[in-house]
Amino acid sequence: MSEKKAFVLRINPEVIKALEKWAADDFRSVNGQIEYLLQKALLDSGRMKAKK
Repeated sequence: MSEKKAFVLRINPEVIKALEKWAADDFRSVNGQIEYLLQKALLDSGRMKAKK
């Protein structure tokens, strides 16, 4: 299992509420949804290479 780094995230209440609903719709935790969205943005922008 890969090691993950924990950090504090300050976020607008409206944004977290929308993320909670989106995560529930996708059967993910909020943390998992944020990680998924960040990875997708990094891949789409070419700032991270896809894992094989």
